[in-house]
Amino acid sequence: MRISDFWRLMDDEFGPAYSRVLASDLVLTGLGGKTASEALARGVEPKRVWLAVCDIQEVPDERRLGRDVKPKTT
Repeated sequence: MRISDFWRLMDDEFGPAYSRVLASDLVLTGLGGKTASEALARGVEPKRVWLAVCDIQEVPDERRLGRDVKPKTT
C-alpha cells in the first residue's frame, strides 16, 4: 500500500478533516504508542498503520479495504 492509498482510505472512512486529526492525535497502541503520522514518518508500512487505525477505531472488516469504486465507462 502506498501512503496516498492510506490517506484515501482515511479520508473515505473518517472525512478529510477528521482523518488528519486522527492521524496526528490518536495514539496507536499496536504501533508502540505512536500516532499514525509518527509511524508513517518513521517508515512503518502504510497498510500496517491503516490496520492499526481500523483496530482502535473499530472499523468493520467490510470497510477495511475501502469503498467500492465503479469503473469508468467510456
